[in-house]
Amino acid sequence: MRNGLAGRFTGRSDSSRYYASNPEARRRKNAYNKAYHATEERRDYRSELNHANRKMGRKGDGKDVSHTRSGKLVLESRKSNRARNGHGGRRLL
Repeated sequence: MRNGLAGRFTGRSDSSRYYASNPEARRRKNAYNKAYHATEERRDYRSELNHANRKMGRKGDGKDVSHTRSGKLVLESRKSNRARNGHGGRRLL
């Protein structure tokens, strides 16, 4: 197996625990997410972000393109950007 942790419970949140113990609910959620992220709106949004990443940063520079409160996109360290919203910089699976 390529990733020994794939499909295993690793999160601490209530929702992570719920989906780990309810495989049918996880299957439905994954099906919904697959359809949602395949919509034209989501594909366009992802395309815009990918373009901004290519335009502003260089691969391997340790920077993320971050959203400011006013909606602008700016370069920011990966650590600062990902630590902002309460997950403390730990990797989300």
